Amino acid sequence: MAMNHLSLLRPLLCQSLLRQVRSPLVATSRVNAPLLYPNTTFYPSACTRLYASKKAKAKAKGQSAKGQSAKVNINADLVEDIISLDEVNKDMTAVLNALKEDFTRNLSIRTSPGALDHIVVTTQDGKFPLNHLGQVSMKSPQLIMVNMSSFPEATAAATRALRESSMNLNPEVDGTIIKVPVPKVTREHRENLAKLAKQLGNKAKDSLRKVRANAVTKVKTVKEGHSEDTIRLVEKQIQQMADNIVHNIDTQLAAKTKELLG
Repeated sequence: MAMNHLSLLRPLLCQSLLRQVRSPLVATSRVNAPLLYPNTTFYPSACTRLYASKKAKAKAKGQSAKGQSAKVNINADLVEDIISLDEVNKDMTAVLNALKEDFTRNLSIRTSPGALDHIVVTTQDGKFPLNHLGQVSMKSPQLIMVNMSSFPEATAAATRALRESSMNLNPEVDGTIIKVPVPKVTREHRENLAKLAKQLGNKAKDSLRKVRANAVTKVKTVKEGHSEDTIRLVEKQIQQMADNIVHNIDTQLAAKTKELLG
């Protein structure tokens, strides 16, 4: 008899417990009570979906990235009969150095006579740096003077070189003296220099891609007599070297842009 009463009470107890633990975010619906319990409300049990934790996802992602970015370090002497990795590295480094030189020559904020050192003057006798032909001095913060008395015949060529430079200069000639007013560095001018810096950076990356492509082509032409794994590792090493130079180019560009924009 007691067991029968307990059976009758079980649905009521379950209903009470469900009401206490049921979350407002979980949608529930009423279902018709069995005929044996006409006054009782039943709720279907909610399904629980398990998700991977953020920590587990991050760990899996890190392991995957680690596997994809595994570094290679080939002994250059062992693959010298395939390609000279030292020569490839030298060519790639030359691209980076050329970019640094371009930044120094074309993207200087004019504050000293040294800002004109990169100006190259084309004469009948050849090309010469401006500071080899004339004496450059700072007359005032707004005026640079170039004394061409040592090579007066190059005065016109020097004036033309200054005017045609990317520095937005408007030199004036007074005998063998070239007066170079230093224009105020406006925000617009700084932004234009920053755009030029980006163009030079992209140009450097194009040159780097050509170096990498030429190196890979050379590797493919001499792959006979070498295992596919060896050739693949050499190509990966070349790509890795190029990636390092790209990183350095981006670093140089970011630093120069920050300097120009102030």
